[in-house]
Amino acid sequence: MSGSVRLPAVAGTFYPADPRQLHAMVSALLAGAERPALEERPKALIVPHAGYVYSGPVAATAYAAVAPWANEIRRVVLLGPSHRVPLRGIAAPTVEAFLTPLGAIPLDRVAIAEVAKLPQVGYWDEAHRHEHSLEVQLPFLQEVLPRFALVPLVVGETPPAQVAEALELLWGGDETLIVVSTDLSHYHGYREARLLDERTCRAIEALDYAAIDAEDACGCYPLKGLLYLARAQGLRPITLDLRNSGDTAGPRDRVVGYGAWAVAEGLPGVV
Repeated sequence: MSGSVRLPAVAGTFYPADPRQLHAMVSALLAGAERPALEERPKALIVPHAGYVYSGPVAATAYAAVAPWANEIRRVVLLGPSHRVPLRGIAAPTVEAFLTPLGAIPLDRVAIAEVAKLPQVGYWDEAHRHEHSLEVQLPFLQEVLPRFALVPLVVGETPPAQVAEALELLWGGDETLIVVSTDLSHYHGYREARLLDERTCRAIEALDYAAIDAEDACGCYPLKGLLYLARAQGLRPITLDLRNSGDTAGPRDRVVGYGAWAVAEGLPGVV
């Protein structure tokens, strides 16, 4: 953090630090993504967060799904796991903006102040300082959405009901998009990873949050909270893409799994 702005931590490693190169790369990924013909606007996305050469094509599929409604979205609630610091509960930042090579994104300080009143949410900038799971989503959002305010939350060990409580408070209407950042299985062989990730995909589609743990998805805590709330809200996940680093840019002996889902209305509540 620097004053009132959170500076990029992984520009130049996970994605290009040069604004023109970054714009060109994200634009190309979005242009190459298959655009699903969704009948309903997504309320939430589940998106991977690795380096763009690995997970970028999968992430682009998710962001392409909300492009038709881009002008209506004014706020993004972004949740991801903590990779750098041990964390229980949910960490909110104190800064006014998050910076990427494409520019500054203002934070919705009013919404952050409201969610920070919950006992499971607290202010802790250190959880955000070096965390890539949120940062890598930002250039995609900047390319797809004309303007938006951000509510960034790093989620540590937190029961699904408590994550859902925070999400419900921030749920809003058509102006709000929820984004959960998570990769899937890590460092298995290609065939084993495919089997593991397909099992996780089935659990997500079934809103079976209890069947998912940290071995299945590094962002299991925000993911489980979203699925918990989706059951209560009568939403359904739609699988947009399911691949791994062996399909995109890496070797196949130790792969990381990536998936993209849109969560939309369409099912009665089942809780």
